[in-house]
Amino acid sequence: MASISSIAAATKQQRRTSIQDTKIVVMGEGGVGKSCITIQLISNSFDYDYDPTIEDSYRHQCHVDGEVARLDILDTAGQEEFSVMKDQYMRQGHGFVLVYSITNRDSFRQIPRLIEQIRRNGGDTPVDLPIVLVANKCDLEANRVVTMIEGQALAKRHGCDFYESSAALRINIEQCFHQLVRRIRERDRRILAAARAELSKEKQSALKRLISRIFSRQQKNAVKSTKTTGRKNSSLEQAWRRAPIVQ
Repeated sequence: MASISSIAAATKQQRRTSIQDTKIVVMGEGGVGKSCITIQLISNSFDYDYDPTIEDSYRHQCHVDGEVARLDILDTAGQEEFSVMKDQYMRQGHGFVLVYSITNRDSFRQIPRLIEQIRRNGGDTPVDLPIVLVANKCDLEANRVVTMIEGQALAKRHGCDFYESSAALRINIEQCFHQLVRRIRERDRRILAAARAELSKEKQSALKRLISRIFSRQQKNAVKSTKTTGRKNSSLEQAWRRAPIVQ
């Protein structure tokens, strides 16, 4: 039987799909370029001055595969003193952009822990939570300490999409957000289809129970008719001929 929670979740997914409203959470260590990536997407500009973020929220409308998408982007704090807020961020997100810097191996090492936290806080279907892994600052090749192969391997291991980006040069900025929107839409469709399938099974089961009760009642009537008239199953046969076909 379809649970109330699964039906409610599917309804929410369908509503979000119809209006293209998507909440994206950008996470990663401090100084990896989360805010720069977000601002580059929103305003096509790059801020060279680093100012640690506590929490900023941005609205952005774009087209993804010909459909309008409204993005509600939460740019989160990377500093450890704000880590207590992470669980709340993770419960709010429909999808996640996880950022590390190719010039900072520690930021790369923190990604698996973030993925684990996201999936632990992700509700009924945590494994399906869409995540895009972004290796930022690819323009600083001379300072690279994390290879592209390492990033690709990490993304593959955790089932994430992977991009190397440069907020300074606007490389793969739109691409990573648009791909995340695609993954969120795919997940929404899967959840909705599963909920509809559950409802369909329950309807079929209810129909079978109804037919079984009708058939049982008609058999009893047929037995009574046989005892009184001597015509075996006449009432049952007549009842089934009169019964409408249920589709």
